[in-house]
Amino acid sequence: MQLLNLSVDAGIVYQTMIKYPGVGIVELSLWLTWSEDRMNQVLAELEYLGLIKPGWQGQDLPALADPDKALRDLLVRQESALAWHQEDMSRSRELVSSMLAEYQQAQAGQSEFPNQRVLGSEAVQAFADRLADSCTSEMVSFSPGGPPRGEQEQADRAEDLRLLSRHVRIRRLYLDSITNDGSAIGYARWLVSKGGDVRTVPTLPVRMSIYDRTVAIVAIDPLRSDDGIMVLRDAGVLVALCAFFDYAWEPATRLGAPSNRDMEGLTGQDREVLRLLADGHTDAVVARKLGISVRTTRRMTAELAERLGARSRFQLGVRAAEVGWLSVRGRVEPPATV
Repeated sequence: MQLLNLSVDAGIVYQTMIKYPGVGIVELSLWLTWSEDRMNQVLAELEYLGLIKPGWQGQDLPALADPDKALRDLLVRQESALAWHQEDMSRSRELVSSMLAEYQQAQAGQSEFPNQRVLGSEAVQAFADRLADSCTSEMVSFSPGGPPRGEQEQADRAEDLRLLSRHVRIRRLYLDSITNDGSAIGYARWLVSKGGDVRTVPTLPVRMSIYDRTVAIVAIDPLRSDDGIMVLRDAGVLVALCAFFDYAWEPATRLGAPSNRDMEGLTGQDREVLRLLADGHTDAVVARKLGISVRTTRRMTAELAERLGARSRFQLGVRAAEVGWLSVRGRVEPPATV
């Protein structure tokens, strides 16, 4: 029941009421050995979520709202919150890209700024190895290019094993498309089997790794991530990058879990294809960002167009906007944070 955002107490009471709809408040309290205040708090939560009807105060029997409608409404609210989260992620990607661009311009004239550039693939790899060897608690990363291949794969396996042997927590975000790559999915499954955490998302903005939340390395050129990195140690930048990673990690799909579809029957990849096409990107750019082939991109576009009865990319965009596939309906604001 916690998956539906019910507290443990509320889940226990609601499941009991579903199984025994004729049981009154007093009987529930006696069965559970709960105080009146505790029971009233739970019933207030169930009323707020629409799972019981208003007016239970002063009554012997709390009346269940129609479970078929109440539970479906609760699920719709959760799906709306997830859709909001995905839209906000897109805006966060743009914000981080803008922040990094401004930072690179400002850093040129500030030699005392606690950050640096490392250029050249060998220097980049050596620097990343040193950071991994000094890491003591956590390493997280965005890996849009997927796991390493060839000779580098063996080196990375050895590095991951050294980290895990020191009880360093490893969390990696890959693209959903790695499930179509035998070598990539094999590495990801191996990492999970050794104690690492892996999740996937439709798109990622840039290759990035953060060590112990105190230093981050970010690819200077997203298309050539091995050629050069920005090494960031500024506390303000690190707070923003760590928050961005946590924001992306929370709704991501666990490795091996089936792709979730929203109320319109769209996957996260479907939404990203529509968003990228609406932004004017070519099939080649969409394919690169999602880590799929141009052929697959065109197939997905054709399937979406068929669902909407569109005969062109322009008409697909118009129809998607008309039915709300390019916007979030019923947005639920996130809880306030301190």
